[in-house]
Amino acid sequence: MAKPLYVGIATSTGDGRAGGQARTDDGLLDLSLAIPKEMGGPGGATNPEQLFAAGWASCFHSALKAVAAQRKVAVTDSAVVAEVEVYPTPEGGFSLGAALHVELSGVDQATADRLVEGAHAICPYSNATRGNIPVAVDATVA
Repeated sequence: MAKPLYVGIATSTGDGRAGGQARTDDGLLDLSLAIPKEMGGPGGATNPEQLFAAGWASCFHSALKAVAAQRKVAVTDSAVVAEVEVYPTPEGGFSLGAALHVELSGVDQATADRLVEGAHAICPYSNATRGNIPVAVDATVA
């Protein structure tokens, strides 16, 4: 495997998602964690699924911008909404699913679909999850 371009480092302490802390080695991210109310927890703090969704949305958005620039397509406005879902498994564990909703302006639907397909092909989060969890990706032109 090639030498990494970057290594993001974060540490979880305390009780993990059940009231713990997550902090990056540079201190730029330092937050409390809580189980969401929908999963029987107290809520009131972020959770790993929200962090994963924020990371994937940001990464996918960057990939979208890169693909648009590479193809010389002017996108006037864009946003990526990532939904990370938690499902119970029959064995008593949990699994994930995801949906990426891309909103674009300044292009037609066919172009938007091609840009999103290109972004999904190069985004590291998309590549890491491909074949591992169900992922739905769609584009909406505003």
